[in-house]
Amino acid sequence: MKSLFAVLLLPFLISSCQSVGGAAGSVEHVVLTWQKRPGNKEDRAKLIQTGKELKAGIPEMQSLAVGTVLPSVRPIVDDSFDVAFVMRFKSQEDLATYEKHPVHVKKVTEVLKPLTSKVLVYDFVTE
Repeated sequence: MKSLFAVLLLPFLISSCQSVGGAAGSVEHVVLTWQKRPGNKEDRAKLIQTGKELKAGIPEMQSLAVGTVLPSVRPIVDDSFDVAFVMRFKSQEDLATYEKHPVHVKKVTEVLKPLTSKVLVYDFVTE
């Protein structure tokens, strides 16, 4: 039940955070990852570094927030993931360009897939 609430509420919670400076109509790309070796600090650091390299190498990405789970005892919070990425794009077209970009494809193949057992993605347009 905890995961169901997170799935239903995550897009609304993130879109309500206007302090991050998103323009109406921008696209938010939220990626949650679960490590194959939970708690492995080297794997976690590599995932975080990879996010930063994606931001540096793909101009369509307007912003990136990357970090680790904040443990919670609240039943509505899904804190089962290891590393999260929140990326902003101007448009769906920019998101599509990012998804096909050679830097992204390489990082997914060489880092994300080998280090993660599960990846969950949410995409939404800000109001």
